[in-house]
Amino acid sequence: MADNKNGREYLAYVLEKLKERIREISLSIAEGEKEIEGMHEYYWENYTEMDQYGYEDFDNRQALLHQINANQEQLKLKQRFRKMLDAPFFGRVDFCFDGEDEAETFYIGIGNFAESTGRVPLVYDWRAPISGLFYDFDKGPASYEAPMGEIRGEIASKWQYKIRGGRMIYEFESDVKIDDEILKAELGSHGEVQLKNIIRTIQKEQNAIIRNTKDRIMVIQGAAGSGKTSVALHRIAYLLYHDRKNLKSSNILILSPNSVFSDYISHILPELGEENIREMSFDLFAYRQLTDTVADCEDRYDHIEKRLLYPELPNTWEKKQSQDFVNRLERFVTELEDSLMNFRDVEYRGFVKTESELIELFYFKFMDIPLLSRMEAVAEYFIDEVETLRDNDLPEEEREALTERFMNMYETRDLYVIYNWFLESEGYPVLPKVPLEKRKLLYEDVYPVLYLKYRLLRQKEHGGIKHLVVDEMQDYSRLQYLIIKKMFSCRMTILGDKAQTMEEKQQDVLDFLPKIFGRDIRRIIMNKSYRNTMEIAAYANRLTGITDMDIFERHGSPVEESEFAGMEEALEEVLSKLRLGDEEYETAAVIFSTQQQAEKAARLLKEKLTDTGFDTENRFTYLHRDSSNFRKGLTVTTFYLAKGLEFDQVFALFPARDDRPLIRQAKYIAATRALHELHMYEI
Repeated sequence: MADNKNGREYLAYVLEKLKERIREISLSIAEGEKEIEGMHEYYWENYTEMDQYGYEDFDNRQALLHQINANQEQLKLKQRFRKMLDAPFFGRVDFCFDGEDEAETFYIGIGNFAESTGRVPLVYDWRAPISGLFYDFDKGPASYEAPMGEIRGEIASKWQYKIRGGRMIYEFESDVKIDDEILKAELGSHGEVQLKNIIRTIQKEQNAIIRNTKDRIMVIQGAAGSGKTSVALHRIAYLLYHDRKNLKSSNILILSPNSVFSDYISHILPELGEENIREMSFDLFAYRQLTDTVADCEDRYDHIEKRLLYPELPNTWEKKQSQDFVNRLERFVTELEDSLMNFRDVEYRGFVKTESELIELFYFKFMDIPLLSRMEAVAEYFIDEVETLRDNDLPEEEREALTERFMNMYETRDLYVIYNWFLESEGYPVLPKVPLEKRKLLYEDVYPVLYLKYRLLRQKEHGGIKHLVVDEMQDYSRLQYLIIKKMFSCRMTILGDKAQTMEEKQQDVLDFLPKIFGRDIRRIIMNKSYRNTMEIAAYANRLTGITDMDIFERHGSPVEESEFAGMEEALEEVLSKLRLGDEEYETAAVIFSTQQQAEKAARLLKEKLTDTGFDTENRFTYLHRDSSNFRKGLTVTTFYLAKGLEFDQVFALFPARDDRPLIRQAKYIAATRALHELHMYEI
């Protein structure tokens, strides 16, 4: 419960208490460091005389470890409190508990803060049960779920604050959770470079998703700009807060589109009071799994570029990711059991395993082990028998040589060769028959080969991952989801927008996900778009025929459409319209369909901007597939790398009169990146 001061007085009071705590923690850390130094000195002066059983040595090491951990915790606390100095709270609820006469006041911020451990908080963490009142209820009857059950009462008043740099920018009392005008002001401000932390403006429907701890697999289908990625990350922060015993940030993995997107979202969780979590792209995962033993791999971006540059080439991606293709692959794996093996007797120092005994072991005793790992189990079994009967372990080199004799009973263990057999049997063109260092899998073949690997070889469990986040879900094929199912048996948050697919045809993964993960999937539709102005959203929706999106009412400039004779002419226009400056926009993007065009434009723009004195060193980025940072200023990139990002001002440059479905998708993705201003240029 907080004192019933007004917001400005309370801000001054909390800031003073925060500074006091930071001073105390700094002293405690300094003392801890002295203590650690003293322990080190004592150890080195006395370790030769410590008791022979090592008890004293062990006790000293444990005490040292305890002190180091305590210091680490204090450092984390200090960092969190320093972060809170900028904006200690953003909301307040005055709540009268049932049976009480007077309302109690609760201030809400990004983390808990009390004068000392165990005291009543001066500020409550946005994830605490009581904070749900702020997001879920207007003035009047309300309730929240506490550990001891449902708590009922009445909200007497609710306040919202915007504090920056420890200064109150505005405060207002609101009957409704978010005043549309305030949300409009937040969205209309020229935003931070990275993805916005939305805890001050979480809407009621978003809050229900964030605080959902019951559903094992949650699938969020959200329109462009609906805040789905932000909501998913806030959900992770909420789960981490509520299940500290079982869930740590190292137990969470995000499958994200690329490294730039990872950098873009990276500050969200630390800002919410959690450490950064691991992320990688699924293509990178596949590459790591296959490149050393099977082949080098194309990625999705190679695939998109090829579709754009060589539309006449046959495209078998859809076929090779389909359920029919997987069924044929499964049938092939079943038949492979016979065609892959050449059994023969094995004799070693008088011990013999006959062909028929090997067949018995291979097809019956070890039938549950994947095919290409099964002979290893048979070899182990034989070696164990030999060692038991001889009462003696075999030397390592003999074990290896004996195992090799068993492994030689496979016709081949090369997945590239085996996959080629399959392609040939199904009438597909085969892969080039070349040595490992010259192989490169087309993108359409990467995941069928990875699926084969998971079916034919024993895999390490990914048990350390307890929650998987799959972003841009519409870009994953059915086959990729089958592999994800084989890899991870944990809870998942899967999110995306079917309209932002990077293939010619839209696919709704919700049509087949229940068949893969089971029917207890929780589906959430987020149809309200907050990112773009109404003019930009309406324009983008016309490109793909979307009619069911609820657009947040925020107006801006009309979308500008122009046609130019060539790229140079279009770039001159971009430079004349660019509004990057202290009083203007923080971010702008020039977006193309292919890497070749983006690279050329980046070179030209950099030269022209350098001549004008623009700080190209720090405020100009050419974003390519190997980039890993997102920063303020002007970004030049392709539509597929811009996906998931947002910019104040967007210039999209596409070939004139190219109405291919993939170009339409590209235009839609480029258009929905714009927060405030959109220019669609054709060349």
